[in-house]
Amino acid sequence: MITVNHYMMLSAILFTIGTFGVLTRKNAIVIFMCIEVMLNSVNLTFIALSRHVGNMDGQIFVFFVMTVAAAEAAVGLALMIAFYRNKDSLDTDDFNLLKW
Repeated sequence: MITVNHYMMLSAILFTIGTFGVLTRKNAIVIFMCIEVMLNSVNLTFIALSRHVGNMDGQIFVFFVMTVAAAEAAVGLALMIAFYRNKDSLDTDDFNLLKW
């Protein structure tokens, strides 16, 4: 039987993989995907704990987080497209354009 501990361990593993990807990768799209994996691992935690406690508040919160994440993904991808058109690269070393 799958308990809440299994979901928490899966969430921790996913968050660790996402953190490792953010810290080691250079491509902006891969970093963006790793941040999304981290966000989804937190959503998994909210849903698992909400189910364990028997309260719907965590699941409702996940619904709002997913809505904001969709808007964030649209804006983030639009920024990446604009940056790619200017620099012809999505390497994070080329992001010094945003510095003062």
